Amino acid sequence: MYTLYFGNKNYSSWSLRPWVLMKHFGIPFEAHQVEVSGKGAHAGHRAYSANGLVPCLHVDGFQVWDTLAIAEFLAERHPGLWPADPLARARARSVACEMHSGFGAVRSAMPMNIKLLLKGKTPSVEVQADIDRIAEIWTQARSEFADDAGPYLFGAFSVADAMFAPVVMRFVTYNVSLPPAAAAYRDAMLAHPAMVEWADAARAETVALPAYDAVAEAYGGVR
Repeated sequence: MYTLYFGNKNYSSWSLRPWVLMKHFGIPFEAHQVEVSGKGAHAGHRAYSANGLVPCLHVDGFQVWDTLAIAEFLAERHPGLWPADPLARARARSVACEMHSGFGAVRSAMPMNIKLLLKGKTPSVEVQADIDRIAEIWTQARSEFADDAGPYLFGAFSVADAMFAPVVMRFVTYNVSLPPAAAAYRDAMLAHPAMVEWADAARAETVALPAYDAVAEAYGGVR
């Protein structure tokens, strides 16, 4: 039996990834939502997560932490989480790892905050470079590997899509302009039932993190 510990749906970008992955593939789990501070690891999480962070997956009491480790663990137990074609699978793993370890400028400048819909502003050079690279990844994957098999990066939904799910939410919040192919992928992800469920729950939350909410003025206020 799986138990997933995850943070507030409005703010916890890392938590969204395994949650939407397990929801999409119909992998049953017991959900334990906890509050996050937005400041990284803290002692309050260590009762259920060895590194003091969420998400953390429990499997009959055994802990698996870090989003990508959770995804790989699940993929070993549940076929189909990565693309079947070896080249597509290699590319999916490449972009998933790139998302896992990179795009620090976007992460810092655009914390996830699903409740906000902001007018946006001209990004810094560093942030725009991250945006451009993400759009390039989405466009190339759709062009080279989707083959009309579905609306996601490699046709069918995979771990790669789960890894980019929080970025989709960020780009909506901060009103990021995207080229047509990347915008179409964003819209397909937003329409995914699990993404809709998560976003609806996020908007219903009452917990507020002032540091995350304070970005509104800097991005032109609410649309």
